[in-house]
Amino acid sequence: MVSSPATAQSRDDALPPDTPVEAAGDLIEVAFDKDRYERMTVPVTIGGQGPYRFFIDTGAQATVVTRSVTEAISLAPSGRATLVAMGSTKTVDTVQIDELEFADRTFSGLTAALLEKEHIGADGILGLDSLQDLRVLIDFAADSMSVTDAREFGGNTGYEIVVRARAKLGQMIITDAKLDGVRTAVIIDTGAQNSMGNLALLKKLRKQANQEIESTDVHGVKVKSNLAVAERLVIGDMELQDIPIGFADSPAIDALGFAERPALILGMGNLRLFERVAIDFATRRVLFDLPGGTHRRDLLRDQFMASRLRS
Repeated sequence: MVSSPATAQSRDDALPPDTPVEAAGDLIEVAFDKDRYERMTVPVTIGGQGPYRFFIDTGAQATVVTRSVTEAISLAPSGRATLVAMGSTKTVDTVQIDELEFADRTFSGLTAALLEKEHIGADGILGLDSLQDLRVLIDFAADSMSVTDAREFGGNTGYEIVVRARAKLGQMIITDAKLDGVRTAVIIDTGAQNSMGNLALLKKLRKQANQEIESTDVHGVKVKSNLAVAERLVIGDMELQDIPIGFADSPAIDALGFAERPALILGMGNLRLFERVAIDFATRRVLFDLPGGTHRRDLLRDQFMASRLRS
């Protein structure tokens, strides 16, 4: 949902989710590419054509396809819809996708927003309408992503930390986190490079955020935020330390009902402190696996602005 400085990131949109039709099959391992935004992309076919490179964005409510792809496969716009991005809200063209396939799973009847590739950095976005009832596993150590029916994935074995989440508009929201003692709703967003909080959170923290940073949302709109560093983020038995956060009002956060309540988008820069992160949409759980050899009271230093993990 959030943009990183000097990059364009994928964002939330307000299209209604469609029902996926899943193909039978065992766990599918999909190797992913690291582009310059550290996004995780998977090969996707549309109506048997492709493959095209889509990234999985757990902060986007609906699937997005770029105009370059629809022109290549002669897919004409079929409607209009409102798309809520990090810094703006606009009405965009939509296309009807009869068949979309990735990781040996087929989805039908998807309504996708039509955007420009220059603003999202990939051929498309797999949003929450393509991920419901699935578990997405991000394995940072192996540079691979696993996608399967959550019931076939093997439960919670091997994860040190399991956190319950609440679903709202298809998104997984951890409602009982605390940032420097302030109760904060946390959204795990694989489409965000860095972390971002709303101004309601900044007000509660009573912090100075004087360093201005700029990003670009999927509409191409510039988003300005102010940077501050939080000392501690506590989620269940886990503690992250020295978290850099950009603060700004955002239509995407407001759309989730947090205009007046503290909310934080936790981006990939901090998630990379873990060896694995699994997002289980069926059971509404987020699972974290500490790096090998790391004990629950050890500190782990990361190159991302000296962020540390303690649990």
